[in-house]
Amino acid sequence: MASKVNKAPKKKENRLRFPERIGKAFSSFVKRFVDGSLGTKLSHFIFGAGNFYHKQYIKGLLFLLIQVGILALMILCPSINNTPYGWKALRNLSLKNVSEGGEFDMNTGTMLPPSDCKLMILFGFVTIAMIIIYFLVWNLNIASSYKADMDRKVGKKPSTFREDLQDLLDGKFHALMLTPTCIAATVFTILPTVFMIALAFTTYNQHDMNDIGTNLFHWNGLQNFRAVFTGEGSLGVEIHHRFLPVLGWTFIWAIFATLTCYFGGIILALLINKKGLKAKKLFRTIFILTIAVPQFISLLAVRNLLGQYGPFNSLLMDLGLTTAPIGFLGLNPGDSESLAKVMVIIINMWVGVPYTMLMTSGILMNIPSDLYEAARVDGASTVKMFFKITLPYVIFITTPYLISSFIGNMNSFNSIFLLTGGGPAYPGYQAGGTDLLVTWLYKVTIDQHLYNTGAVIGIMTFLITATITLITYRRSKAYNEEDTFQ
Repeated sequence: MASKVNKAPKKKENRLRFPERIGKAFSSFVKRFVDGSLGTKLSHFIFGAGNFYHKQYIKGLLFLLIQVGILALMILCPSINNTPYGWKALRNLSLKNVSEGGEFDMNTGTMLPPSDCKLMILFGFVTIAMIIIYFLVWNLNIASSYKADMDRKVGKKPSTFREDLQDLLDGKFHALMLTPTCIAATVFTILPTVFMIALAFTTYNQHDMNDIGTNLFHWNGLQNFRAVFTGEGSLGVEIHHRFLPVLGWTFIWAIFATLTCYFGGIILALLINKKGLKAKKLFRTIFILTIAVPQFISLLAVRNLLGQYGPFNSLLMDLGLTTAPIGFLGLNPGDSESLAKVMVIIINMWVGVPYTMLMTSGILMNIPSDLYEAARVDGASTVKMFFKITLPYVIFITTPYLISSFIGNMNSFNSIFLLTGGGPAYPGYQAGGTDLLVTWLYKVTIDQHLYNTGAVIGIMTFLITATITLITYRRSKAYNEEDTFQ
């Protein structure tokens, strides 16, 4: 009861943290301008002015070059493939000033090429990122000058550029290491993700492209999302009728694929690590072979074995157990959808259980033996020790893995696509009986080139998986009681 009482104020404190941080940042900004030196005040308008004021010439020059460079890109608006950066890119982000090409440019004396709306959106977001970087550097240059002011007030000499470099290799080494990572994440992850999200609010798909191959499209707001619930348009019919069944099967698949592999791996690890068992290394090697062999090879081999004319069906017919091939994987229209779903879950255990077995083997060896000895003294049975000691300990340690495994199974492409291809097929629909959201997304984008629809499915998949991950992890003991087994 006491622990619950103590948690309430902590939650209230977390709610107030963000508004307090905003207020503190604003008051700090005002204080720096009012109390700062002339150089600090000038830094609000000219990058590096405060550093020049304090004779930190190299640092001031770097700040000034960044300001001049970004402003030059914003004002001069250089272009790539006739698509500009800078303020023109912000204007083009509306997709209103587009051209089909073939118009004569009086300034250059050449024919204007067709607009590329993909580049217009991409360069617009790049320009927004440049503006964000500009203000981040602007704040850093003011903070640098104000720090020099504070050093002078206490009788210290402002740090030199060499001292700042040494500090980066010592006290601020974390900043030195994280900066390249943040830049790479922004360029290769955040910007492409934002770009793909933006496509969900456009009419961009290959069916809207004309014969000359232009990439002209426009914004259409929430129309693509509305199609999921109303079935508007020819494509909206499929999304409206197939989204909930595919989403439901995705959850069922993720739950069963995760739990079967997880608990199967734990039981297998317990059996292999049981005292007195001979040839432990041999058993481990056999199961590790399934990991060593590339997954797509194993899945394609199983697909051939269980195919309509594969060895397994041939054997059943030769033995007289069946008169016609059984559609184990739903590869043909009319095959049993339920059988195909059961089979992919069972086959997935073959490639998933060994991973959990290897991971839990190390965890089982680290469980204190004193816990088992005390339980035996109290008369606990083997089954009771498993549910009261072994399983809670393993789940506590592997909760992050369990969550990531569940999310990974929701986005499991290989197991479904290589085994069933999403079949059995539904006439008139792209999504088959065993299709997950991710395999449906593949068919919509790669086979049909409906990129805006694919973006809608991708966004909804992300929202679902992200919500489940955050809620589950925040409510897990691994997060709330991290010192329990320490």
